[in-house]
Amino acid sequence: QAQLVESGGGLVQAGAALRLSCAFSGRTFSNSAIAWFRQPPGKEREFVAGVNWGGNRRFYADSVKGRFTISRDIAKSTVYLQMNSLKSEDTAVYYCAGARDGYGTVVVQGYDNWGQGTQVTVSS
Repeated sequence: QAQLVESGGGLVQAGAALRLSCAFSGRTFSNSAIAWFRQPPGKEREFVAGVNWGGNRRFYADSVKGRFTISRDIAKSTVYLQMNSLKSEDTAVYYCAGARDGYGTVVVQGYDNWGQGTQVTVSS
């Protein structure tokens, strides 16, 4: 059974850093792109960052470029999201998602497996 489990969320002050982890198992996620999405309170789920199956293609939303870094540890079957210089507008539930293919996309419909989410709250 495919499973993605996020961890690392919390409450921090603006300007701080957090690292989210997504551990995946249960299917050949090694052949899938993995991405992070987030859903701010009262808003739609939006793309944050993604990495292809091999870890050599990384892509980001404009709102997080230069502040967030996605990485993939193939041996540990884990994807990380390092979030620096956090802002209040980064407050959201963050979800890890497994893609239908190995390349990855920025749209929700491109992903067919989702974690349960982890809350990130940034106070100003």
